[in-house]
Amino acid sequence: MGLLGHIPFETIGVAVFALSGALMAARKGMDPFGFALLATVTGVGGGTLRDLLIGTRPVFWVGDPSDVLVCLLVAEVVFALGPRRVAVMEGGKRGRALLWADALGLALFAIVGTGKAVAAGVPALSAVALGTITATFGGIIRDIFAGTTPLVLRQEIYVTAAALGAAVMVGLQASGVGPFPSAAAGFLAAFGLRALAILRGWSLPAFPPRD
Repeated sequence: MGLLGHIPFETIGVAVFALSGALMAARKGMDPFGFALLATVTGVGGGTLRDLLIGTRPVFWVGDPSDVLVCLLVAEVVFALGPRRVAVMEGGKRGRALLWADALGLALFAIVGTGKAVAAGVPALSAVALGTITATFGGIIRDIFAGTTPLVLRQEIYVTAAALGAAVMVGLQASGVGPFPSAAAGFLAAFGLRALAILRGWSLPAFPPRD
């Protein structure tokens, strides 16, 4: 991936998603093991499924466990902060920090997953799908483990943001734009759409429920 390969976007994304997992554990009042579990499955879940689908062996965190250590460190730091400091970090609005940490992780993992898929030589549409999976699967596992309806099953503009970022990155690279500028544009597209959805309350239309 050229210059992009020298920047630890995956580790940054793992740390940010681990933070979202730890914040969810804080909201649910979990013990240190719960913090570690939610942070880890959130941080490495999407990348694990991506690597399995494209046949990467070993899976990224198996070959280099440093990302798991990052998850554990983030989890225990958040637990050590205690309820008051975590509440301050969330800015006085319950779940607000969780939403923004998740949005940042979503955008980072969208470009990381897409970049790895492109490097593996998969078709463009498959690369977009793998980037979207990388960006969303960790959050799905987090929410299921926490007993919360996953964001992807609500009306939230979530998967759409990840898919947009991945598609922008793939489209620009196909047009001859370099890996780093296309990744930057993909990140901005994914994060920008998700941020607008959070700030303005945008959501997708839902099918009317049946009795």
